[in-house]
Amino acid sequence: MTILKELESRLAAALTTTLGEPASAAVTPAADLRFGDYQSNAAMVLAKQRKTNPRALAQEIIGHLALDGLATADIAGPGFINFRILPSAYAAKVTALLADEKLGAPPIGEGRTVVVDFSAPNVAKPMHVGHIRSTIIGDSLSRIACFLGFKVIADNHIGDWGTQFGMILHGWKTLLDADALEANPIPELLRIYREVNAATKADPAVLETCKNELVKLQAGDPDNLAIWQQCIDVSKRGLQKIYDVLDVKFDHWLGESYYNDRLAGIVDEFLTKGLARESNGAICIFSDGTKKPEEDPFMVQRENGWTDNPAIIRKADGGYLYATTDLATIQFRIDEWKADQVWYVVGVPQSLHFRQIFDAAARWGKTGNFQHVAFGSILGDDRKLMKTRSGDNVQLTDVLDEAVERAAKIIAEKSPDLQADEAAEIARIVGIGAVKFAELSQNRLTDYVFAWDRMLALQGDTAPYLQYSSVRIRSIFRKLDAPFDAASATITLNEEAEIHLARLHARFGELLPLILEDFRPNLLANYLLELARAFHSFFEACPVLKSEDSIRESRLALCELTSRILTTGLGLLGIQCPERM
Repeated sequence: MTILKELESRLAAALTTTLGEPASAAVTPAADLRFGDYQSNAAMVLAKQRKTNPRALAQEIIGHLALDGLATADIAGPGFINFRILPSAYAAKVTALLADEKLGAPPIGEGRTVVVDFSAPNVAKPMHVGHIRSTIIGDSLSRIACFLGFKVIADNHIGDWGTQFGMILHGWKTLLDADALEANPIPELLRIYREVNAATKADPAVLETCKNELVKLQAGDPDNLAIWQQCIDVSKRGLQKIYDVLDVKFDHWLGESYYNDRLAGIVDEFLTKGLARESNGAICIFSDGTKKPEEDPFMVQRENGWTDNPAIIRKADGGYLYATTDLATIQFRIDEWKADQVWYVVGVPQSLHFRQIFDAAARWGKTGNFQHVAFGSILGDDRKLMKTRSGDNVQLTDVLDEAVERAAKIIAEKSPDLQADEAAEIARIVGIGAVKFAELSQNRLTDYVFAWDRMLALQGDTAPYLQYSSVRIRSIFRKLDAPFDAASATITLNEEAEIHLARLHARFGELLPLILEDFRPNLLANYLLELARAFHSFFEACPVLKSEDSIRESRLALCELTSRILTTGLGLLGIQCPERM
């Protein structure tokens, strides 16, 4: 049990005794350590309900608090109860954490299945810088959920069906360079798509040919299906190279095409159940009238008042849309995978789409916790969407290659004695880690400026700073004459720097569940920065290797636990730590 949960348990017991009935209250980490480690406003809330004096009630609660061996308590302001954890309690927690492979993280997800839908690029198109956010946020949330005991199913819902394939099919048959396709498939598919797209604008006959190719594909033409499948296969190989660089893994790649045979049945079922109706030849989902207009995703406010804003699930020409496919994915994930939760890591512009889909799914009877994990945009130095000089989206491979190249230059300057292969591996770890941390340290809903120099700096709020901190700790143990067994050390905390480091150790297991409450991996990123700063302050204030035997062992154990938490925490963000830098 975390210290936070232990405090809440003891406070609940005191409240029950004080009030004569069961009661519970939240305890939170104190914003200002001058007032203690944790605090609760329980007395103030309960006093308001009972119309009594909050400080007097707080004093009565403290009188019933059994805090022996854990903390002391006092009253501040209008009735806050502040808790100061005893150094001996922090020492006991450090000892427990050293023996716990989960480092205090509670198994909150046991028995629950979550599907994380992230990355989801389009086939035959290169991943661009905009895919960074979905891919990296989704991967980190998957890792954290797994660490907390969830059964995680990572699904890459790729765009492998749609109107663009008419152009690709025509280009494949008339323009394809087989050697270029084999060497680097996605740029070649993009080239033929762009050339055919340009040709359709110049010649209506080419557009008609592309439409015919698409109709043949949708009708199951064997030749077009074979080309389409080859297109999928070579695209997946190209995408996999990027995922390998990012160390991102998926359990499934169930793209849009996987659900094609479900779409007609879903539309029929929605019609039969009265969940959708015909409108101008299209089949649409309208408001059911159970929500206020301002809360209803199927209503929109115009100049003349609120009006319908339906979701189309079958067009008048018989074609299906993203809404239909997304309803099919929900059906599959709930019925086949038995998902308790589904998280869609998709940009803010799709917010209305997901509000409509989740509402329709609930009316359909597909119960589950559906979450749209939205995120903002990545900006260039001009604070506009990051583009190349020609106006194209910046390709993700170019970003990752440049990150590694820039890291390699910095490492060559800082550590010129490294062997070439080791320097290259460190550059890969540092460069990719820098890109990931720059993303994950942001509030996901905010736009942020992609700044190379800042993200690769060895000082400041960066991955290289955290990686350097980890390397610095490991270098301490390389100076020892024999292996060190941290689990056998007796922990003693006398100096404030030692106590504060242990305080942060105890917070790791308390923090992780909070991340999933609002899908904020930046909480973990910020915590790791705070932990690294606390370690450096500890290391400056408290000699480790030069200390006397028992103090030396205790401080080495603090170093070991810091190293484990840093490495584990960065790993949950998808970031590796090199042995040297």
